[in-house]
Amino acid sequence: MLEPIASPRPSVVALAASVLLLGPVLAGCQREEPAPEAAPSQTQAQTQIQAPVVSVAPAPTLDRASLLQAMDVAASAYAAGRDLGGADLVGRRFSVRQVFGCTGPTPPPAGDAVSGGGLARWAWGDRRRTLKLTLAPGDWTDSALIAGGADSWEAVEGFWVTRPWLRTEGCPGVQGDPLAGGSVAPSPQTVGLAAVFDQDGPRTGRRNGRAYEYVVRGEGDQPPAAPSDGYRLVLEGRMAAFADGRAIRCRAAGPDQRPVCIGAVRLDRVAFEDASGRLLSEWRGG
Repeated sequence: MLEPIASPRPSVVALAASVLLLGPVLAGCQREEPAPEAAPSQTQAQTQIQAPVVSVAPAPTLDRASLLQAMDVAASAYAAGRDLGGADLVGRRFSVRQVFGCTGPTPPPAGDAVSGGGLARWAWGDRRRTLKLTLAPGDWTDSALIAGGADSWEAVEGFWVTRPWLRTEGCPGVQGDPLAGGSVAPSPQTVGLAAVFDQDGPRTGRRNGRAYEYVVRGEGDQPPAAPSDGYRLVLEGRMAAFADGRAIRCRAAGPDQRPVCIGAVRLDRVAFEDASGRLLSEWRGG
């Protein structure tokens, strides 16, 4: 006789069901958290940083002091028999202001077109009713200072930078010795700017022997007063290059003479100013 099979107790059935329901939950609790992403290496971080933009400031404009300093360096190198350098000056802008007429009117220039021209001056007009400022460029086209300068140059007009030992733009503070007999001859000119003009260049900027001139008149019927602090000549443009690629050329007759140094330039502007900087007249190149 077969014995009946007893069914499991209700409590056992409930326990088994609980285990089955809790299994997925417990399995989920035992899962490991995902590992954090590795930080980028130093090389990767550097490649992600954008390189800074570096801007190069334009070279400053050469004023009287910095131009004369470059001339002094060239004169010393020439006297020592070394390379003059100066190629880095080509293309640099310049604005040179120099005083003239501090000691009164100046007689007309004497000498040839090289030594006599290129100096600003003032003189009284008829019956001292007017005062005239003049600047006659020197004709340096065929001078030894410019010979072989560049094949493309058709004309060269020269301007002297007076008192090259004085860096300031005003009148000198040294007065003449009242006990000295007669006038003292000025030192020879040793620093100049050569305005060069190409064969196929514009003709409007050339003077062709004509002087820059400006007439100062008085107020009403009164004659103009003589300037107590002179006038100012302004020369502006860009440095050019001789045939050797340098902006400055020096020459000397012997070892005991200060070299004469000339800078080749493309002249853009010539102007006369009074001692306060007020513009009197200007001429611009073509």
